[in-house]
Amino acid sequence: MSELRRPRSSRYFGKAGTPEGFISRAFTKAMGFTDEDIQKPVIGIAQTWSEFNNCNNHLRQVAEAVKRGVWQAGGLPLEFPTISLGEVFVGPSSMLFRNLMAMDTEEMIRANPMDGVVLLSGCDKTPPAQLMGAASVDIPAILLTGGPMLNGRYKGKDLGACTDCGKYVTEFRAGNLSVEDFCGVENRICRSAGHCMVMGSASSIACVTEALGMQLPGSAAIPAPDVMRLQMAELVGKKIVELVQKDIRPSDIITRKSLENAIRVMHALGGSTNAVIHLIAIAGRLGIDLPLTVFDELSRTTPFITNVKPSGAFQMEELFEAGGVPAVMKELEPLLHKDVMTVTGKTLGENMQSYQYTGDRNLIRPFDDPFTKEGGTAVLFGNLAPDGAVIKQSAAGDRRLLQHRGRAVVFKSIPDLYARYDDPALDITPDDVMVLQNAGPVGAPGMPEIGFMPIPTKLLKQGIRDIVRISDARMSGTSYGTIVLHIAPEAAIGGPLALVRDGDMITLDLEGRRITLEVSDEELARRRAEWRPAEPRYDRGYVKLYVEHVLQANQGCDFDFLRGTGRAGSRTYTGEAW
Repeated sequence: MSELRRPRSSRYFGKAGTPEGFISRAFTKAMGFTDEDIQKPVIGIAQTWSEFNNCNNHLRQVAEAVKRGVWQAGGLPLEFPTISLGEVFVGPSSMLFRNLMAMDTEEMIRANPMDGVVLLSGCDKTPPAQLMGAASVDIPAILLTGGPMLNGRYKGKDLGACTDCGKYVTEFRAGNLSVEDFCGVENRICRSAGHCMVMGSASSIACVTEALGMQLPGSAAIPAPDVMRLQMAELVGKKIVELVQKDIRPSDIITRKSLENAIRVMHALGGSTNAVIHLIAIAGRLGIDLPLTVFDELSRTTPFITNVKPSGAFQMEELFEAGGVPAVMKELEPLLHKDVMTVTGKTLGENMQSYQYTGDRNLIRPFDDPFTKEGGTAVLFGNLAPDGAVIKQSAAGDRRLLQHRGRAVVFKSIPDLYARYDDPALDITPDDVMVLQNAGPVGAPGMPEIGFMPIPTKLLKQGIRDIVRISDARMSGTSYGTIVLHIAPEAAIGGPLALVRDGDMITLDLEGRRITLEVSDEELARRRAEWRPAEPRYDRGYVKLYVEHVLQANQGCDFDFLRGTGRAGSRTYTGEAW
C-alpha cells in the first residue's frame, strides 16, 4: 500500500529522525502515539458534546465510532472540542452565538495539524456553524449530525418535541388540560438523546445538509439511539480519509447547484425557515450569492410532499423507516442537479441510483401527486419588507389567513410583548395582526425564536388557535401558524417595521407574495423623520462585536468580515506561520 497523502499534517510532523517536526512528534508521543501513528493522515473530530445540550449528549459515543473508521482507513483520529450550542439553555438566543461557534470551528481547524475534519453536531445552530467554519478553511470535511430523538409517547399518542410542547402549553393556558396530563406530557415528550424529532430546525438542517452533499446519504434521519447511527459514524470515519486522498473539499461540494438542490429538499420537506438564513450564510462563506428570490422561485416549482410535523402528521422515526432524505430526493429527481459532487466521492446522480422509497405513500407523496404544488416556505416583499421576509406556508394553522387584511397591534420589544400579551385589557381581536418590533439580529440582539408570539389567552378562550403574526425575529422550526418572519431591514436599524403604529392596516397576500403596510408614503416619511435608534446597550465583549458587524436576515446574519470571495478567497488567510 502506497503512503497516504498528508497535505497539512506533514508540515507539522515531518519525518521520523529529522529536526523538522521534532517538538510536534515529541508532544504527540506523550499522549501514547507512536512514530507509525504520526505518519498517518490526521483527521480532526470537531466535538460539540455538552451536558448543557441534550441534543448532543451522546456524541462522545458517536466520536468513538468515527475513530474506529478513521483507524481502519489508515488515518489518525484526534478529537477536539468547540463551543456547543443547545437551544434549550443558551440565552438570550443560541443564534446570537452561531457566528462565534463558526469562528471557533474555523480557527481550531485552521490552527491545528489536521488533513481532514469530521464535524459532529446536533442541535440546530451547530451544523450551520460548523459548515460555515469548515467552508472558510476549505479542507476535506464531512458533517455528521447526532440524529433525532425517539418519538415521545403519552396515553397511546406520539408526541413531537417541540411542536407538541407549544400545542400542550397552549391548551394548558386555555384551561383545556389538567395539571396531571400537562406533567405527563412533560415527562414523556423527550425519551432519549438527540435533537427534536419533528421537522424542526435541527431535523431540517440535518436533512438539508445531506441534500447539499455534506452528509452521507441516509444519515440525517437515523434516530439518535439507533445502532445504525454508530455504524454510519464508522463509515464517516472511513470516508473522510478517502476525501483527503481525493482532495475533495467543501468548495467542491457546496456550489450554486448543490445549494439549489438543498433548497428544493427544504421546500419538499416543509423544513424550517431557519434553513433559509443558514444556507445563505454557508453560501456566503464561499462567495456564492444566494438571494431570497432564489428560494421563492424554487418554492414555486417544488412540490411539498412530506407529511411530517409541524406541517404534517408523522415524525422523523417514520421518515427514517420510509427511506429518509434519499427517498424524498428520489421523488424530486426531475428537479435536481445530479452532476454535483458529494462527500461519498461520487456525484449525486451516482448516489441516486440506489435511492428508493420503502414506506407508506401517506408519508412521502409521489412527485406528481403532492400535498401542495408549492414548497413549504414562501418569500414576501413589500413596503413593510423591502429586503424580504419569509413565511412557512405549509405550517399555517388557518390557511384563510394567508390572504388577510387586519389592524396592527404593536409590541415595541420582546419585554413589551411579555408584559402585555396576556393582559385582559389588551385591545386585540382574531382579525388583528400582532406586530413585534426590535427582535431582529441587532434589536434583540441575536434574532431569537420569539416570532411564534403566544396568542393572548383572551383569544385562546374564544377557540382561536391562529392569528397573523409579523416580526423581524425567527421562530423555531417546530412551530406553526400564519407567521411572517425575518423582516428586513429590521426595526432596530430603521427598517419600515419600526414605523408601524397601533391601528395601521396591514395586508398579507401570499399569492402575490406581498406584505404591505397601508400607510401613505408621506406619513411614513414623517414617522421616519421622528424615528431615533436606541442607545447602544453593549460597550464590550462579543455582543458588542455582534451588533456592530452582523448582517441582516436576507444576508444570512453572518458577520460582514467573514464572508468569502470564492474558493481562492477562503484560503487568503491561512493562520499558519510558514
